[in-house]
Amino acid sequence: MSTGLIIALIVIVAVAVVAAALILLARRPQGGRTLRRRFGPEYDRAVAQHDGDARAAERDLAERVKRHGSLRERPLEPAARDEYAARWGAVQERFVDSPQEAVAEADRLVAELAGARGFPDGERYEEQLDALSVHHGHHLHGYRRVHQATYAPASGADGSTEELRASMVDARALFEELLAPVREDARQDTADTAPAAESVPDERSHRAHVPSVLTRRHAKGS
Repeated sequence: MSTGLIIALIVIVAVAVVAAALILLARRPQGGRTLRRRFGPEYDRAVAQHDGDARAAERDLAERVKRHGSLRERPLEPAARDEYAARWGAVQERFVDSPQEAVAEADRLVAELAGARGFPDGERYEEQLDALSVHHGHHLHGYRRVHQATYAPASGADGSTEELRASMVDARALFEELLAPVREDARQDTADTAPAAESVPDERSHRAHVPSVLTRRHAKGS
């Protein structure tokens, strides 16, 4: 066997070993630090649900990533984003006279928007939560709050109104994040409004379109 052939075989084996190592590394479950960074408050919640067993919680979270990590959010047409923003504003206005009904509508609206973005629909609430936790774990708490307030309302009108208001404010963070353009949306916006590029809305402008009457009403003492 010639020296050149031996060297070639060594190179082939080395490349195969490196490739196998990379594949194993890619398939290895994500570590606790990575999961904590990705899930944010959801990591601590999972640990609490597993009675402080971080390893069990990490297995649960890693399984969520395995199931939903490849999900790509669907783009929204600019008109659809504007419509969702207007509907949220109407819900907040409704809160002044009917807090419980407004919170229930907010719960439905977040679920609907998540479904429009490509997440499991609101009829599969737990699965939708799992998928959202993988991609929006840092802002999921508010959605849970409005959902819980909708299906397990607190007793006592005076005490619960402030809780309902707080849940709406928290849920707004996830709503805005789901409403904000992703890359596909931004490209669509640019294509649709190319002759008037200065009018193309960016993420900040769309967030500005979502009114925050709850905090303003609260400041006025309503």
